[in-house]
Amino acid sequence: MLVAGVGNIFLGDDGFGVEVAHRLSTVDLPTSVHVRDYGVSGMHLAFDLLAGYDTTILVDATSRGGAPGTVYVVELDPVSEPTGAIDAHGMQPELVMQLLAMLGGSAGRVLLVGCEPASVTDHIGLSPPVAAAVDTAVRKVIELVEVCDVPGHSR
Repeated sequence: MLVAGVGNIFLGDDGFGVEVAHRLSTVDLPTSVHVRDYGVSGMHLAFDLLAGYDTTILVDATSRGGAPGTVYVVELDPVSEPTGAIDAHGMQPELVMQLLAMLGGSAGRVLLVGCEPASVTDHIGLSPPVAAAVDTAVRKVIELVEVCDVPGHSR
């Protein structure tokens, strides 16, 4: 399993996934769970996904219309082939999955643990409601590791 924190720390709440990945790096998880901070490196994430993970959990800020700080868990549809031009610097999950498909890979089951942002303007630091949601997202990822029955995990 790969847990990928993504986002741009220079755009306020867009750094949510990066902060969650940092917190998860201090949690005792099964050795088969790899937690990585990808920041804005969609190309690096796509290449790492070529290793063939059964489950990929992306952690990112995502606007779905809720109150800032709302944490969502969404299963993303698999992408079997690219649908257009690929921006190698883009970190939107659908672009990374398209790039992966173009490279001939598959991410397996893809879950998104997302947080509704309050602000994605040019500044460093999470807004108070998004900062408060980091612990909730960490707990959600840990729960997903448990329910996905990761090898080496004792219940």
